[in-house]
Amino acid sequence: MEKKIAVTGLGVISPLGTGRDEFWSGLRQGRTGFREITMFDTSLFTVKVAGEISGFDPLAFLGKKGLRELDRSTRLICSAAKLALEDARLVITDDNSDRIGVSIGATFGSLHSISQFDRVGLTEGPRFVNPSHFPNTVINSPASQVSIRFGIKGFNTTVSTGFCAGMDSLIYACDFLRLKRADVVLAGGVEELCEETFRGFHQLGFLSGSDGSEPICCPFDARRNGVMLSEGASVLVLEDLNAAQKRGADILAVVLGYGSSFDLSGGEGEGLRSAITNALADAGCSMSEIDYISSCANSSRDIDRVETKAIREVFGEWSRKIPISSIKSMLGESFSASGNLSLASAVGALRDGVIPPTVNYQEKDPECELDYVPNYAREKRVGRVMATASDHYGQNSAVVLGRYAEEK
Repeated sequence: MEKKIAVTGLGVISPLGTGRDEFWSGLRQGRTGFREITMFDTSLFTVKVAGEISGFDPLAFLGKKGLRELDRSTRLICSAAKLALEDARLVITDDNSDRIGVSIGATFGSLHSISQFDRVGLTEGPRFVNPSHFPNTVINSPASQVSIRFGIKGFNTTVSTGFCAGMDSLIYACDFLRLKRADVVLAGGVEELCEETFRGFHQLGFLSGSDGSEPICCPFDARRNGVMLSEGASVLVLEDLNAAQKRGADILAVVLGYGSSFDLSGGEGEGLRSAITNALADAGCSMSEIDYISSCANSSRDIDRVETKAIREVFGEWSRKIPISSIKSMLGESFSASGNLSLASAVGALRDGVIPPTVNYQEKDPECELDYVPNYAREKRVGRVMATASDHYGQNSAVVLGRYAEEK
């Protein structure tokens, strides 16, 4: 990557806590964010737990004005954006607004709003729907509301690539910065927990415990049998490294490179291998320079196995020397938010020199035999981190972040 890009702000709303420091602390402690679902009735489901964010009060972040018209996804991402802007100490003015962009990953966030809006229209008639709720039914509503609320006039984009959306939003943002089409970009991802999404994945048998067994989230463990559904929002403030240095920003990390690939076979890791290889080449670093991999493993049988296979094939013998961990063991699968949350975690590892663990790891799987930092965080000086994202349907992404002190 010729043009270096700095991460200067970070805002997180997650089941582990609010704000980057609380988020990082929860990860280091190996805490899990799973709890009994309170947002909807679970009496008809065998699974009754998820990564629900408790105690979230958008009023504290956004104020009262216009709040009633915003759905949960939009409230989450706007709150995360507010935290990120404050963390970056970035003031948006008429002079810089048209050079600031927004890139948000969102996939399922509109399902609940569509369901509620259509329910009134179908049962009572179109004349009785609340028109103020209509904007929430479109998938680009969260990203658009970030721009509206904070007066951002630059480009506004929604990325909808499922598991990879949060990471792809950063890749898209970096391309804009590289091409000098923006000076600053808010790159994030969001997903809300709602009955419609939960019911769909429960019916598909995608969730751990949907067969009546005890739900468990244990990436790479031989006992894994499905994911724990979750929600969250994360926003990273990205800007040109030189510009960030000139304004005296606190530079949290540097984006060194990235890669994406679609796997037509959809199964055995060819696309993820390509994404990882491309990210390494773009970053201009060797395999031995990666100190930690923030994994996308989510406790499903195939994703964990295929990612392990891809890492082995790309890194060879070096793969056994690289610590790999999955924060989804503590957060669950939040789809469009997960990739960005992984990047937020990677920034914490670079800053604090602590690798978060893969918790609930007990029983080794012969097909997953690498160093997964089991159960306890590990202190280690981290200079470069690779974060991965992959889904069941062929989408794959990888990003390499570097420690600012080493990339000046």
